[in-house]
Amino acid sequence: MASAAESIVQKDRLRHDQWSKILRRPGPFAPDVDPQLDLNDLFASKILVVGAGGLGCEILKNLALSGFRELHVIDMDTIDVTNLNRQFLFTEHDVGNSKASVAAKAIMRRVPSTTVIPFHGRIQDKSLDYYKQFQLVVCGLDSVEARRWINSTLVSIAKGGDFLPLVDGGSEGLKGQARVILPSITSCYECSLDMLTPKTSYPICTIANTPRLPEHCVEWAFLLEWPRVAEKNSENTKSSQEISLQEEGSLREETSVSLAPAFDPDIPWHVDWIVDRARDRAVAFNINAQDIDRFFVLGIVKRIIPAVASTNAIIAAACCNEVLKILTDCNPSLDNYMMYIGEDGTYTFTFNLEKRNDCSVCGTLTETYSYSVTHPPLLSTLIHHYQTKYQLHNPSVSSTSGFPLYFSSPLPLQQATSRNLSKSILDLISPTQQLVFTDKSLTTSLYISLQEISNDAS
Repeated sequence: MASAAESIVQKDRLRHDQWSKILRRPGPFAPDVDPQLDLNDLFASKILVVGAGGLGCEILKNLALSGFRELHVIDMDTIDVTNLNRQFLFTEHDVGNSKASVAAKAIMRRVPSTTVIPFHGRIQDKSLDYYKQFQLVVCGLDSVEARRWINSTLVSIAKGGDFLPLVDGGSEGLKGQARVILPSITSCYECSLDMLTPKTSYPICTIANTPRLPEHCVEWAFLLEWPRVAEKNSENTKSSQEISLQEEGSLREETSVSLAPAFDPDIPWHVDWIVDRARDRAVAFNINAQDIDRFFVLGIVKRIIPAVASTNAIIAAACCNEVLKILTDCNPSLDNYMMYIGEDGTYTFTFNLEKRNDCSVCGTLTETYSYSVTHPPLLSTLIHHYQTKYQLHNPSVSSTSGFPLYFSSPLPLQQATSRNLSKSILDLISPTQQLVFTDKSLTTSLYISLQEISNDAS
């Protein structure tokens, strides 16, 4: 037992001896290096890894092998068999278990000198004090909403006087990006929302009347036919036990099927039903139905983009490189956005993503809305305008005097104020007052001033 412990200590010392040759030696970007630099303090830094998926596994492995001794990982997902082709810390025996817990055990088994503390749950379940204990946060998330939340949380911590750098990585097929966010100093994640790839969508009239592609047929079955049949069956009060299968993977006639109101892509017969209806639709409109199978349908209804292990490895390496540079000050950190494109060869591009003054998280949230006195906007028009611009969820609006114009919750207030949506804004407040928007996506309130213009343009 003692020899095993000695072996662990020896490997750990060897790993840090290699770093000492680099970190204690001056260079062109780090001329003032302390030759007595205490590496123990540097590599004892607490690092939080958010996400234990494709990127998270790579990040945890890289940080542990780099010599960092205390890592924390948080993830709310469990392991699925489809994860095993790229999330190498998991095995077939781990399916159904917590990603965070299994990843932590796998790392500590391979690198015993590193302690990994897992948390299986949502990032929103932790308090600000939990996040303040770390020296740095690394994100390997596949969710825009989760990224926005952790970004706004770290910005709010920075506004309170504590500073917590964020290294964010993301991959999408053969593309990826790594970025360094210094809250309240550089641009934050919210500043780059307009750079996100828009979701593929099709006009509803094309889906309903003139489909031309297999994708149109799947969208028709998913968006139009499933709700129609589900509503029809719920009116007939059929029991879910009335579902009958000819054989595994296929359904009998529609009249014998009772659909649940909500489509669940993780229930096989739900997906099979969409496949069958989409194929029938394709045949009826002389569209090639050969490509319509489970994988094709899931790619559309779940908006799945295949994950590529090599992309994850490249982006994770870039993120961990930045972690090392930030914590050791051995080199200037990324300024501040790196794009990787591997579709046609290998291409990377680094640029400074500028901070936006009108950012809803790190900027100053004041806006001016111009309107024509002959055509003042409705309250609903104003809400829709800023809901789209700032990607708000369920905004509530009041005046600076505190008068409630529209509250999205609780339900009694929502019902009491919803009648104002169809009213002109000038019927609700005077032009000298400001509108105050609040929303869970905003870390501060959004103030809107009204400005009258002489023409009809608003």
